[in-house]
Amino acid sequence: MELKYFRLIKTIAEEGSIANSSERLFLTQSALSHQLRGLEGRLGFKVFHRTRNKWELTQEGSELYKLANKLFSFIDEGFSAIKHIKDGSKGTIKLSIECQSFFHSIPSFIQKMGVLYPEIDIDLTLGATLQTISLVLSEDIDIAIVTSKPKSDELASIPVFKDEILAIMHQENQLNNIDFLNASDFGNVHLLINSFPLEGVAVYEQFLKPNKINPIKISAIPFTEITLSMIEANMGIMCAPKWQLNPFKLSKELVFKRIGKNGLKRTHYLVVRKEQINKKYIHDFISNFEEDF
Repeated sequence: MELKYFRLIKTIAEEGSIANSSERLFLTQSALSHQLRGLEGRLGFKVFHRTRNKWELTQEGSELYKLANKLFSFIDEGFSAIKHIKDGSKGTIKLSIECQSFFHSIPSFIQKMGVLYPEIDIDLTLGATLQTISLVLSEDIDIAIVTSKPKSDELASIPVFKDEILAIMHQENQLNNIDFLNASDFGNVHLLINSFPLEGVAVYEQFLKPNKINPIKISAIPFTEITLSMIEANMGIMCAPKWQLNPFKLSKELVFKRIGKNGLKRTHYLVVRKEQINKKYIHDFISNFEEDF
């Protein structure tokens, strides 16, 4: 039984006649009468007792009227739930990245999100790498990508992937003769990094600083293309995960060396306040980020 017939029964019952129902249903009295006769013919019973001034539901018609009310109530509840979901799909996400490895790949992800979720506005915050977690807690940032799991009951940390930082150097570099680099091997190198301070550089913070080693020279170069050109000229080394260099055409003269016997490995986390994590637009961002990265 089509939904239009339930609407017909409900409207006639509430308006009291076909004449009164015509305007509400935007159909002529003749069209409504034709629909009702056709319905009663298929059902095999009368839905209304007709009198000159009033139409009353039959016993069978009363049951159909009750069913119509339930159906439209369910429909209204469904659309209300859909509206709630749709409203929850809108929002602005202030995003911060602790690891500069993401700076080459995150713009394309944001562009993809803009196509798939036009109601989500992603505002990328740069230059806040050292205060990332405190900015999430203070609600100045909604989602942070970090490499150390924060210890806070207010935050949820979602591990998204693991990688390994390697030393990239020219094949003629003297360190190419060893299987892996110890901390002491960095004492005589020219280390090329993206930017200062050193506390934001993973190889320094996680490997060199605990071993009290400082490279003989450190240069901050914000452009990876220039850094790679310097390495091709054997003028220094950089430390990065391989995936960070995917957008670049690498010289065959470059080699990758493991840092430490077991490698310098890390886990990347998406960090968000627990009160935010169930919002649909936040959930959509996280699920797509996990899929892409």
